[in-house]
Amino acid sequence: MPLRTLALASILALAAAPAGVLAQPQPPGRIGFVNTERILRDATPAVRAQKKIEAEFQKRDQELAKVADQLKRMQDELEKNAVTMSETQRRNKEREFGDLNRDFQRRQREFREDLNQRRNEELAQVVEQANRVIRQIAEQEKYDIILQDAVWANPRIDITDKVIKALEGGKPPAK
Repeated sequence: MPLRTLALASILALAAAPAGVLAQPQPPGRIGFVNTERILRDATPAVRAQKKIEAEFQKRDQELAKVADQLKRMQDELEKNAVTMSETQRRNKEREFGDLNRDFQRRQREFREDLNQRRNEELAQVVEQANRVIRQIAEQEKYDIILQDAVWANPRIDITDKVIKALEGGKPPAK
């Protein structure tokens, strides 16, 4: 059978088919939404991770605060006594202040970089754990798609509370 005849026969067969056979409506898909920001703020593993990071960086933070106080005192002393100091004393104090300030800035920058890196490591573990829970909920409750971080989502499709509850060790509530 030539290709043109086959195509024409296919079109005629489709046209003759009952409308219900061709256009069977699909049931609407089940959609869910998860607010990742809330999970990273409220879920027990996220809160635990934040406390762990705070404890880990507390000593360095306190050391930086001491150096900042020392710099403030040095600056106040320089401003107060600059007129009564000799030129050499003033230059030495200014150099000492500048050296300490540069060291402080460097340590502060390293602190922020280290803190951000550790926070990202810890939160990545929480996100990974949350994604496993989300997949479990999606499979158990037959979701077609679960979105994260939408601009807006109807609260009736928000399953964030289920995810947080599951992360805290409880079973997610039934549909």
